[in-house]
Amino acid sequence: MATVILARHGRTKANASGVLAGRSSGVRLDDRGREQAAAAAERLEGLTLAAVVSSPLTRCRETARLLAPGVEAVVDRGLTECDYGEWTGRELRSLAKEPLWKVVQAQPSAARFPGGESMAEMSARAVGAVRERDALVAGEHGDHAVWLAVSHGDVIKAVLADALGMHLDAFQRVVVDPASLSVVRYTPERTFVLTSNSTSGSLKHLAAAPRRGRRRRTSSDAVVGGGAGPAGT
Repeated sequence: MATVILARHGRTKANASGVLAGRSSGVRLDDRGREQAAAAAERLEGLTLAAVVSSPLTRCRETARLLAPGVEAVVDRGLTECDYGEWTGRELRSLAKEPLWKVVQAQPSAARFPGGESMAEMSARAVGAVRERDALVAGEHGDHAVWLAVSHGDVIKAVLADALGMHLDAFQRVVVDPASLSVVRYTPERTFVLTSNSTSGSLKHLAAAPRRGRRRRTSSDAVVGGGAGPAGT
């Protein structure tokens, strides 16, 4: 299978002001968010991306353009923000007083947003979208292909939780900051989380080595003792 770089969109005015933007239309990156995305783009220098895929929401498509200039991102609705329903557009400090807030924090698998979707539904469609896209990329470009998916905080947290073998009820332990990059490599036997919530350092070591002879398959084996790390770092 391939390797996916999960990028959260850069900061927005809603993020900075403590408002749950959700699927609100027209939410764009603020100045700081554009700076964050530009800095993240520098971390991808030296990588050839087999595909760039984005949530349909404006802030993600903006981020995708900054991360991969000149590349037309494919929009995938499976990567869109959780449908927070009636919570959309409200201040987080107000939502924290709602009884549902405690459920979202402690047992997200049981949480359904009024007029929206459940967190379990969000997780299932996001994980399914990423795994399906990863298989498509690997089938077209090979097991050592690297691709980029630009999405939202809770969506990426759900994908990382799945990759780590965590129950959804533990996904609040995962942190995904604006414009952070997380890296997941899927293999036939297990999934490897190579990077989580990183905001510095080049990722060019993810580039596939030149092919020699027969096509080399990605190993599903974990390195006992931790290994020597990626080459060239």
